[in-house]
Amino acid sequence: MDSIQLLFQAPVLSVQLLLDGMLIGAIFALAAFGMALVWGVMNVINIAQGEFVMLGGYVAFFLYAAGIHPFFGIPLAAVVLFIFGWSLYKTIIFRVVDKDLFISILATFGLSILLQQLANELFGADVRTAESGFGTLVLFDGQVTVAEIKLVAFIAALALGGLLLLFLKQSRLGQAIRATAQNARAARIMGIDTDRVYAATFGLNAAICGAAGALVAMTWIIHPYLGLPYTIRSFMIVIVAGLGNVAAVLAAGLGLGAAENFAGFIFGAEYQAAFVFGLLVIILMWRRFWLNRQRRYLK
Repeated sequence: MDSIQLLFQAPVLSVQLLLDGMLIGAIFALAAFGMALVWGVMNVINIAQGEFVMLGGYVAFFLYAAGIHPFFGIPLAAVVLFIFGWSLYKTIIFRVVDKDLFISILATFGLSILLQQLANELFGADVRTAESGFGTLVLFDGQVTVAEIKLVAFIAALALGGLLLLFLKQSRLGQAIRATAQNARAARIMGIDTDRVYAATFGLNAAICGAAGALVAMTWIIHPYLGLPYTIRSFMIVIVAGLGNVAAVLAAGLGLGAAENFAGFIFGAEYQAAFVFGLLVIILMWRRFWLNRQRRYLK
């Protein structure tokens, strides 16, 4: 209750929490773009989504450790993770496409655990960060501060979301991805190599997550067990926003970031993760109620 009273007594604190939350939420939305793409095109729920974010963060960190500014890790992480995602599709994921959705969940859950343990063995369990060297913006006579790296991450997330949308609408491969998402069988009849489309889609998802991970490494911390919260957040955002709607995914990501930031302040940082999981349960219950209502309406 004291925290809530403080918000009312100092409205500028709410502005601080809202700004921080929305800037953070843009990175959540970036990871969710890839999950929405894979789910919509391949009908695969990728539980290893957060591990792709984690690996992208390590790319930026090791670039920073080599004396290169970690900002250059954004495109490098995207390229490295695209190759990694393409390879994963060709070796593992292609076996679960067109199978029951539950099989894809089990397969990618196992992949998630494998990537966590490999990262722990290769990189160690230490918490790492890639210092960006950016400063801090001061607003409202010093009452509100915004880390410039968070602003850079917000702009980068918006730009990458826009590029993804442009790619899907304008490029040949993007049009093939959209056609496959609408009807894979018809796309095959029309001469589209759907296996190539699936591989490109999964690689593109990994690339987006890699870029998000590089931003995470500069903004917060990374470690081998970072992935699960980002997978949960991505899943929540896609459930709320739906598939194939980039603007709705971005809005849901910003909303989740703001809600999580306020919850961390009100309940305490130790309950922030519990808030995320509790919110997931509420969203799933709401989604089920809404779907049941839709079925009754159609009858």
